[in-house]
Amino acid sequence: MQRIFVVYNKRSSNYVRVKEEFLAKLPNLQSCTIGKYDVSQSSDFDKNVTMLSKCLENGDIAIAAGGDATASITVNAILKSGKDVTLAVLPYGNFNDLARTLGMLSADELLDSIKDYNRGGDSRGGGPPRRLGDVGEDNGWQDPRRTMFYPLDIIIDGAHWRYAACYVTIGMTAEAVAIFDDPKIRKEMQKGHKSSWRSYLQLAKWYFKNRHKKVFIPDFKINGEPQPHKTSDYAAVNGKSMSRVMKGGDDYLKPDVFRSETEKTISFPKLFILMARSILKRTPGHDTTGDILTFDKSATITLQCEGEYRTFTGVKTIEIRKDSKKCLKVIQS
Repeated sequence: MQRIFVVYNKRSSNYVRVKEEFLAKLPNLQSCTIGKYDVSQSSDFDKNVTMLSKCLENGDIAIAAGGDATASITVNAILKSGKDVTLAVLPYGNFNDLARTLGMLSADELLDSIKDYNRGGDSRGGGPPRRLGDVGEDNGWQDPRRTMFYPLDIIIDGAHWRYAACYVTIGMTAEAVAIFDDPKIRKEMQKGHKSSWRSYLQLAKWYFKNRHKKVFIPDFKINGEPQPHKTSDYAAVNGKSMSRVMKGGDDYLKPDVFRSETEKTISFPKLFILMARSILKRTPGHDTTGDILTFDKSATITLQCEGEYRTFTGVKTIEIRKDSKKCLKVIQS
């Protein structure tokens, strides 16, 4: 019997939609066992990852029904569990970068896919029944809706910190995310159906107020190469979008390659050019098999992955890489 494990956040602004469009329809699934995990507000990101990882079992389909933070918790929990678990993501957040990368699968599309597989047989009209989430068979046939996803591995001073499915930023853009912890700003963002644009407005206000107030990244090197003084941002992009509007690529399908870039975004003209290129064409940068950032002196650094951030002190090295053995089975639209 197929086990479905749904991850959601009752306190999110879109929880009513999650409940009506998806959770309410789960009892209609036959031959399935349903498990649920409500993201705990009393626990931090890492504790939620640990608790969720203990709930998962081999053969599960873990469905993140929420925004990028919920999806990121689910990704990290699957990898932490070490279990054979397939990921699906339903877009119920402001930016939905991981859902966009996987094709914006709707609740009804996912439910129909589960029902089709539970009826037995595969979509080719022959062969044995397949568990939803199987990627391939011995004869080399592969279902285009299932693929392998290779996330970024972030390592700080030699210790694994987190996996990022779509992107990680370091510096000013990472620090800016902290404004969304302000209860007044969060309340304002939740008004109406344009919360993502409200997010950009709040970020713009923060940018013009804070861009010249501090050094966001102390002098550092990447893979031994000194970076220009006053470089304010580093970004590694793995998915098809970053903050919804900035275009990425298909590096998530590659076991050892992603795109990275450094910028002086404290300069508004440079930020404008960066955003224009990222929206109209693709986020600038170069392909890399891994970046090691080393700081001339122990540094205080803020990192942000898909909307979740953390500040570290006494940092000497940050490594961004991929581990081909740490990959996810995912369901695409």
